[in-house]
Amino acid sequence: MKPLGAGFRWLTAAVAALLCACATPPRGEVTQVPIADVSLGLTGSAAAPAPEGWWQGFSDPQLDALIRQALRDNPDMAQAGARLRLAEAQVEVAHAGQLPAVKLSGGETRLKVPAGFPAALAGGQSVWLGDLGAMLSWDLDLWGQHADAVAQTRALAEAANLDVENARLLLAGALVQSYIDLYRNYALADIAERAEAQRSNILDITRQRVAAGLDTRVELREAEGALPQARLASMQAQSAQALAIHELAALAGRGADAYAGIGRPQMNLDSALPLPAQLPVNLLARRPDVIAARERIEAADAGKRAARAAFYPNVTLTALAGYASFSLRDLISASSFGYGAGPGLSLPLFDGGRLRAQYRGSEAALDQAVANYDEVVVRAVHQAADQISLIDSLSAELGQQRESLAAAEEAYRLAEERYRAGLAGYLTVLNAETEVLDERRQQVDLSASLALARVTLLLAAGGSFQYPETQRLAAR
Repeated sequence: MKPLGAGFRWLTAAVAALLCACATPPRGEVTQVPIADVSLGLTGSAAAPAPEGWWQGFSDPQLDALIRQALRDNPDMAQAGARLRLAEAQVEVAHAGQLPAVKLSGGETRLKVPAGFPAALAGGQSVWLGDLGAMLSWDLDLWGQHADAVAQTRALAEAANLDVENARLLLAGALVQSYIDLYRNYALADIAERAEAQRSNILDITRQRVAAGLDTRVELREAEGALPQARLASMQAQSAQALAIHELAALAGRGADAYAGIGRPQMNLDSALPLPAQLPVNLLARRPDVIAARERIEAADAGKRAARAAFYPNVTLTALAGYASFSLRDLISASSFGYGAGPGLSLPLFDGGRLRAQYRGSEAALDQAVANYDEVVVRAVHQAADQISLIDSLSAELGQQRESLAAAEEAYRLAEERYRAGLAGYLTVLNAETEVLDERRQQVDLSASLALARVTLLLAAGGSFQYPETQRLAAR
């Protein structure tokens, strides 16, 4: 083996000396530790991903078309995609810092050489000083600063990729929820229309009874006053329908031109969805927002390591080759050609505290990422637990409410028959009808609320998202 050259021996000695004298990063506060999964009470069986296109289980082609359009045209999806492309570009920029850089440069300068220079150096003359050459430089990255910068950008790019997946999940969920709301408003409009027909029928009966002398004009005025109330409820339901349609169009990335094309939902609210009965043990691994928050911790940790590495000596290898001449005529000639190579070393000795401030900032960024992760995790458990409890409660309430509705409808039927036969007063019919209307509205609300809770739980449990561990943007 050949002995090392003098340049490398000098470099080794300089690095050793400077390591003893270089600035060291400040002692920071103890970094926060992410919340432990075992402390969250996730004891249920593992949740499997929902099928891709899980909303198709509601058997409504219009819903399927709206979601396809939303995933293609929604501005939020476009923004998430742009953020991902930006993050991927930053990975490429950081990776380029690990590679040698080659630069070609040249120029010509009209120069008045001082008279004190020797005649061989054109002393006292005006000459053209030209150069043309290439330079190669390569930062050896002995302390891993560039490698940590690449790791940081890769983690941020992976987080951005997960943000896209989370945006897809939330957008599909929001559209299904708005569609269920439209379904609810159509059902309430049906109830209002049916109530209007019932009250119109009662008004006809009341008029007949007044003509027969069985009722007074007091009952007639009450029956006439009840009809506009039913019409008002119908108008309110129609207004709510319009607002739900506007929301659906906006989610699909469309404007007012799409309103007329959105018709009545034909969905099956009781569609089977893969829902956990308890908080699944793999809840955090099923949610893209949680995994994205974890990636941002990794990014912040890599940023902290890069900030620490900035305190240590920077060693660069450079090589150059090119032409230089006092004459344009002799610039590109063998006599003007030269080359050279050697190591370079730099070490920050005084920077006004900039590196220390950057390091403290990296520590704060790491603590912020950990706190954000904890917030996302706690919110994920909270959302899933709430929906599981809500589904249990709504299911029990809906069973009891169906019995109440059946009893109220039978009571109204009997009251109407007795009123028609002159055996009961109008107030009895009105009370029975009010009870029926309330029960019908409550049934619609409970059914829609149960469907919304089931969809929300599916989203809280990660929906159809699957984290491809083997398909990361780059290997760790």
